[in-house]
Parts: sequence; structure tokens; C-alpha cells
Amino acid sequence: MPVLVVKDGPGPGTQVPAQLQRIPIPLLSPTSDCTGKTVKGRVVHKGPLVSMGEDNYVLKTVIQEEDSQQNMSPEHSSINIILFGALAKDYSESVSQADMLLVTGFTVGNSPTAQKDKLHACNLQLAGDDAWMYVWPSTVRPRASVPRKRTSPASTEVTRAAKVVKYTYVPLSDLKPGVVVNVYAVVTFFKQPFRTKGTDYCSTLKITDQSNKKVGCTIFCDKLEEHPKIFKMGDIIRLHRVKTQLFNGAISLLTSHGFSVVTFDGTVGSPVVPRTSSGSFKFGEEDCQVVEALRTWAANQSLVPAEPCVPLSAVQPKTYFDLTCQLLAKAPVDSSCTLLKVWDGSKCPHPLLDVFVEPNTLEGSRMLSKDMANLTANVLVYDNHVEVARQFKPGSYLRIYNLHAVPGASRLPSNDSGQSDQTEHLGFHLHGGTSYGRGLRVLPEDSPDILDLKRILETFADSDINDSSMFEVWSTPPESFGTAPDEIATERTCDHTVEQVSLAEVKSRGPPQVFHVQVQLKSYQPQRLYQSLKLFCHKCKTIRDVPDDVTVGGLFSEAQKDVGPCNNGYWTLALPLPREPPSESPSRTLTLLMSSQLMGKGKEKELIFLKGATLEETCRIASAYSNIVPVTSLQGTMTLLDLSAPFLFRGTKKYYGCKQCSQLKVGESLGEGVKVWDEESVADALGVQLLQYGLLMKLELQDGTGSLEALLWRDAESFFHVSAEDTAADQEAQDRVQETMDRLCPPGSSTAERPWMDLCLSAYTVEENGQRRACYQICHTDTRSTNPYTHPHATPSDT
Repeated sequence: MPVLVVKDGPGPGTQVPAQLQRIPIPLLSPTSDCTGKTVKGRVVHKGPLVSMGEDNYVLKTVIQEEDSQQNMSPEHSSINIILFGALAKDYSESVSQADMLLVTGFTVGNSPTAQKDKLHACNLQLAGDDAWMYVWPSTVRPRASVPRKRTSPASTEVTRAAKVVKYTYVPLSDLKPGVVVNVYAVVTFFKQPFRTKGTDYCSTLKITDQSNKKVGCTIFCDKLEEHPKIFKMGDIIRLHRVKTQLFNGAISLLTSHGFSVVTFDGTVGSPVVPRTSSGSFKFGEEDCQVVEALRTWAANQSLVPAEPCVPLSAVQPKTYFDLTCQLLAKAPVDSSCTLLKVWDGSKCPHPLLDVFVEPNTLEGSRMLSKDMANLTANVLVYDNHVEVARQFKPGSYLRIYNLHAVPGASRLPSNDSGQSDQTEHLGFHLHGGTSYGRGLRVLPEDSPDILDLKRILETFADSDINDSSMFEVWSTPPESFGTAPDEIATERTCDHTVEQVSLAEVKSRGPPQVFHVQVQLKSYQPQRLYQSLKLFCHKCKTIRDVPDDVTVGGLFSEAQKDVGPCNNGYWTLALPLPREPPSESPSRTLTLLMSSQLMGKGKEKELIFLKGATLEETCRIASAYSNIVPVTSLQGTMTLLDLSAPFLFRGTKKYYGCKQCSQLKVGESLGEGVKVWDEESVADALGVQLLQYGLLMKLELQDGTGSLEALLWRDAESFFHVSAEDTAADQEAQDRVQETMDRLCPPGSSTAERPWMDLCLSAYTVEENGQRRACYQICHTDTRSTNPYTHPHATPSDT
């Protein structure tokens, strides 16, 4: 719990140590991420040390940020700091009023005295071993040095020179091909990172500097968070170890070994706060001066748009704009579209499109006042942006780039007739692709770009506390009161007459045997339960993962390249699809093929082959027909898509085939002896070995004698009371699995809080690489609620 004193420090802009990032006092809020962050200011008040008992002290002090925007009021630039324990005593003995202070390892809370002392609405609290304070005494003019720990006033201050790495930065006009350089520049254009066909993410930039040379830059990184954190044109970027290359007669930059990047807000006068995911980087006073110089130059060159973002209150139909907003809720619409409910505290002058989604699919705020609900806008996010949007957490602050204000509901991904009266309403679409920098990302809590937005939204939050008009905007079932706590238990359903044993005995006896045990769940995998869904072939006994929509969508896009006809003797209906701006893809044709045999029996709609459709279009058509089989053309003959994609769509369900065991026969006659077309009869008619859905999880069990890993596979459906096939298509079934695991292993719970489970374990032997080892599987076990009146899975027979 040290107080460190800098004898010759470099001044207010220095970060000590280098990996810490400074956060300005005006940007602090109770939700700020304080990990690795510092706050700096001059001590303007030092309160007395108050003893609360033996070695238990409390001290209150106030610091004021000196390099904030000029004429900023104390309520924004001054903040209370509360010190506890030995740190408070050390501070009392070591720090004087007017000293410069830098603190780290703090937590942010609401200040109970804000109305009285007119200081910042929050306070900083420091206690424990993680809290550190760095002091520049007011009698010393700061210069570069390393801080040393001082434990008492009598201790001797020792300083030593810090090792400084000197970087050389090359103006963009001096770049030569084939060398590795470091550069500082202003961002004039950028695209959000997108996934490549490999394992990397790629982002592209255009940058310039005082030499007026414009250079393109391509960045490849394995991890999304390692890409530069660029929020708007005009941001400053520092690139280390980028390689120059000559492309189409112009110099461009490409990431090389050891690449690193730091970015800064480009607004003149804003705090110079580095943005990076790197755990260590160098940044000193010279760097600060370079950033400030680039800011001033860019502002004079009009490189930064006057209004980079447009509020909802200024949006006009048929325009593209950038929007800074807060995410209230989100919900999946279909495989290639996600709904985001957002607001920015302003009201759009045009009536807004209302998008209906099932209440149980909505994640986020459901309790809002009527005033807040009237300010909510629905943003529909498409295609490659869906993966990014689904990772967002409600409450996050977002910036959405190249958002399209679309009048009318004609392109809404729904056929709900209730929307027909909204043809004059305005909807917001984030189209697929990355043209014009199209994309979206989360803004950090301490971003200067959201300072004004947070102040606006906080006024609504304050008014909602006593708002009697609170109501359910997106209708969720009411909570029940006065009922017994909902608990869960397991029961064995087997007829084995064996005694209950400990896990230690299970491991000592070995396979093949059946055991009864009473255990707790220590952990489980996968944590993302959708990954537990598998595809199983009964013939060759292989298990494979269910491919995600991005992979399947890519297979459908690849199949659209085959534009040749299908000469299988099928009745064909070709539907040309017009090119829809601003789509960049060419016009294409959607083809429906039907069996002549089935048409002769009046059953042509029971099995339809579909060619040239996207995954999204196939899902929509499948919702209206019994069986949809996606196909493509191979040398003029109709054939199925690669069996990595579903070979059959039935409503919301998708069915897959085994590549190894299937013997395709699409061109042969169909329908002989088939009375009902279901997934099995379709698979048989097409020569496809149907894969079955299953749930596979690994559970780590524990009791007082040890722990053991066991699989849940064969009896997983009876354990969760769900069908694996339904889990693949039904959100309610997925929620049932998640609820069960949350009851058996509550997030953040201790061992004592987890229920005991009665399980039946089957021990068996597997051979891997010539070695035999014991494995265990949970079998003949069901979960049940101990309070069936509140458990969502309870049935009349359970009660």
C-alpha cells in the first residue's frame, strides 16, 4: 500500500509506469473500467487523518485536474478521494497540499456530498495492496526520473535513470519501398476489421501527415482487439514496425513482425489518452507534443468533418450517416439480421418503424418510461455485421458508421401484415459489406466522444427513478412474489442395485462398472452452450460440430456462382431478382425446381428444390413450405450443395448429411412408395445418410474425496428434458438447457451454494494412441425441480 515519491518527475503528462493509461476526471463514472487506469491532479484539500480503531484509518482529500479544458467548473475537474487503512496514514505523513498526485488501483463510486461541495458526482476510493499513489512535491520542478517507495518521512529518497527507448518516425512523403518504419499520422478513412478467409482479421486505413502525402495501410491481426481503436476520421494513429511496399505504383503500409499500434482522439483540446490493447508501450512528453501538433494541423486542413455524427433529431430520409448512441436491447431477427434498439436522448422528427420480435428473444432493458420509449430507434444490422452486433452488451455505447435511413417497411425482414400501415415510417439499416467504412463498434466508457451523450442520458435516468409511468415496453412475464425459492435436484432413473460410493472409490475400482454417486458440479464445458450441439452419424459413429451461419452462408454464396441450367427433367420456375442498391452484388436468378412425378400426384409443394438463393432467402421460403432442398448445377446436372451445409430445410429446422456415408442420387426418380415426406424419407430419396442432433458436454464433478470428469451425451436429452433437434432451432429449448446449468452451477457461486446431485455413472475404457484409459459418462439421470409450481419445466405429472 505504498506512496511513491518522484523527486525529478517529467510533469503532468507523464504516465508512471508506462503501461498505465490516464483517464481524465470529467470522464469518470461509476461504470468506468478502472483496470490499468490512472487519475492525476493537484492536491487542493487535505483532510485530517481519522482513526477508526487499531491500524484502521480514513482520510479524505481533493485533487483538481490542471490540464483539463480551460474554465471547466470544479464539479467536472475536481474530485474527492477517500483513503483507507495504512494507505491513509502513509498519505497523511508523505503528501502536502499543492503536491501533484497520480493514483491507480482505485474504484469509482457515487459521491454522497456532491450536492453540498459542488465537486464531481463521483469519488475515488483507494484501499488494499492494489492501490498506489505517485507524488510530485510542489517544491520540486518535475523532470524525468523513476519513482521510489517512501514508507516514512525520515526515509531517504533514491532515484535512478530510466532506460529510454528512442523511436524514429518517418514522414509519409519520405517512405521508400521495402523497409520497416514507424509513423505518426492522421486517419482520413478507415474500415472496421472484418474476418478474412483465413484466421486473421483485416482492417484498412488511409492516413496522412504534415507532408500532405496520403498512404494506404492494411492491418492483419489474429485478434479483433489488437486492431487500432479508431472511432472517427481525424483520429491520430501511431504505427510501429510497419513495412512499406509498392502497390499499383503507390507506397502502402503493411503489418510486419512486432507490429504495434496506438491511437488517440483527434479533437483539439481533448486529453491525450492512448488507446491500445497492448500491455506495455512507450509514451512520453515528445509523443504528446507530436499528437497535439497533428491535431492542430488536421483541424487547419479541414481533414476532420465538422459534424462526424448526426443525432437522431437531425436525420433525414434516404441519407447515410454516423450515429453515436447507447444500446438498450437486442434480438436476433433471422440468421443474417439482428435488431438493435438504441437511443441518443434526442427524438427523430419522422415517425419511426416499429419492429416486432418475440419478447423471449429480446436481451436488455425492458422497463422504460414512456418518454424514453418514444426516443428509441430500431436499427437492423445485416450480414457480416451480425457477428459483431451479437457480441454487444446492452448498456454499451456504440458508434454505427454509414447507417442508412430507409423510409417505409418494404425491406423489413418479416412478412408480418401488421406492418403494412408503416409505409411512411423511417427505419434504420446497416447494410452488409464494408464500403464507405460501413460497420459498428463499442466506444469505451471514458471516450470523450460520449461525454455529452452520457450527460443527456443521465437526465433521463434520474427522472425515471420516481416515474410513476414505468411500464413493460417489450412485455415480459411478471415476476411472482411470495413463492418458495426455485431449486433443482437430480434423480437416478436406473434399476441398478448398487451402493452409493465416493469419487475416490470410482477412480480406484475402474471400468467396466456402473456407479451411484452424490456429487456437486465444479465446472462444465463448453461455457457457450450452443457449442454443445453436435451432429452424429449412426453408421460411421463420427461426431461433428454444427456449422455456424457465417460458414453456411459462405457455402450458399459460393453455390450462387454456378449459373448453369439443371437438365434433370424437373419442372422449373426462374425468378430474376433485381439488383437492390446499395448492394454491390450483381443481379441473379432464383430458380424453383419441382419433381414431375410429384406434380402428377398433386404433391409438388411437398418437396421443392431451390437454386441460386442465399441462406437468408432459403430460411424465409422454408417457413412457408414443408421441405426445401438447396441445390446447385454441376455440368448442367442438378446436385446438392456441399454436405457441410444443410441438405434440407423444414420450417425453422435444418438437417445435415454425412459426407462419408452418403451416396447421392438426386437425378433419380422420387416418391416411389413415399406416403409422408419428412426428413428421413427425403434423406432416403436423395441418398443422404441423415445426421442426428445430440448434446455433448463435459462436467467436472466433485465431492469430499476428489474430482472427476464425466461426459453427458447418450442421456443428455432426458437429463435436460429437451430434444437436441429442437435445441438447434428453438430458443426456448436452448434457454431450458442454460437455466438447468445455471441452477446446477450458479455463476459466481461458491461450492457450498451448489446443489448435490444423485448421478448414475457408467465407467468404460477407450484406446488412444495405443494407450487405454478410463472414461465416465452420466446416464439414467434426470433433473427435476424441488418447487414444481415455479419451475418452467414442470409438468402436471411432476406435481
